[in-house]
Amino acid sequence: MCRRHFILALAFFALFSTTFHAEDTWQKEADLLAGLLQWHSGSVVAEIGAGDGQLTLQAARRVGAPGKVFTTELEGAKLSHLHELAKKHSNISVVKAGEADTNLPANCCDSIFMRLVYHHFTKPADIDSSLFRSLRPGGLLAVIDEEPAPGSSVPDGVPSNRVGHGIPIEVLKSELTTAGFEFVSSTTDWPSRDASHDMYRALFRKPKP
Repeated sequence: MCRRHFILALAFFALFSTTFHAEDTWQKEADLLAGLLQWHSGSVVAEIGAGDGQLTLQAARRVGAPGKVFTTELEGAKLSHLHELAKKHSNISVVKAGEADTNLPANCCDSIFMRLVYHHFTKPADIDSSLFRSLRPGGLLAVIDEEPAPGSSVPDGVPSNRVGHGIPIEVLKSELTTAGFEFVSSTTDWPSRDASHDMYRALFRKPKP
């Protein structure tokens, strides 16, 4: 094999390995969420701030045709991409989110999750109330986020108690319990694709009457 072909082969292998690893990581996270949030065929779930929809797609596969996945984004290319994804998967429904409201229907979901999204909320109290309304009694909320790195900048418009890029877990717990949620559990060993992220997972429940 000539040197040029060898280099091209190495580049292709590296690209394939990276793509495969990324897909494998999404599956691992989805498996963790599926167990945590008790997904099964027919579950109705929502992802807040779904980005390119990788976890939305994983959730849709797990809840099956009888289930439903609401997937939200604010605007722009990400929202357009989610609409394209929904055209290919009948159990995915796209919702345009607002700054102060998820715009999800009331009592629509068995569970809701978000990944590295909460610390960007500029009106967290309003969003928390919206999340609470959207969950059915007994429903579960999983928030995957990160502790702020020392010296990191606070995202524009968010409350100053974030003290950096991220949100301290104790602040998260305080805000969501104030909104009416019950704190269930947390862990600091959530898988990360970037060693610079000190990620955690916190689980909450909407109380039953």
